[in-house]
Amino acid sequence: MVTVQIFGLKNSQETRAADRFFKERRATIHFVDLKQKPMSPGEIRRFTDRFGLTALIDYEGKACTEAGLKYYKLADAEWLKKIENEARLLRLPLVRSGNLLSIGHDENVWKVMLAAPAAKR
Repeated sequence: MVTVQIFGLKNSQETRAADRFFKERRATIHFVDLKQKPMSPGEIRRFTDRFGLTALIDYEGKACTEAGLKYYKLADAEWLKKIENEARLLRLPLVRSGNLLSIGHDENVWKVMLAAPAAKR
């Protein structure tokens, strides 16, 4: 049985799509509502090490636009502080299955997560 951890917001359409995708395929899901519990620095680092900080930020999203951050240049430390306080700045959902990670709605990677042997997850 595949176990995935989904970091997202309950009112996010993309997060709900990931939840539905894995439920339909009978994966065990551990959902972390970022509105209730922010990601730990270690979890954020796991994603930034793999994809880079700029890949995590939803520059086209409503939260970036409303905060005036769409074109604003910030140091990585400042971005990390902002995303810790405002999860809507992230490209959600962030999905992890062992060592496999995905950002945003990415069914191709999710299928790989489901097909990967347990040793590679």
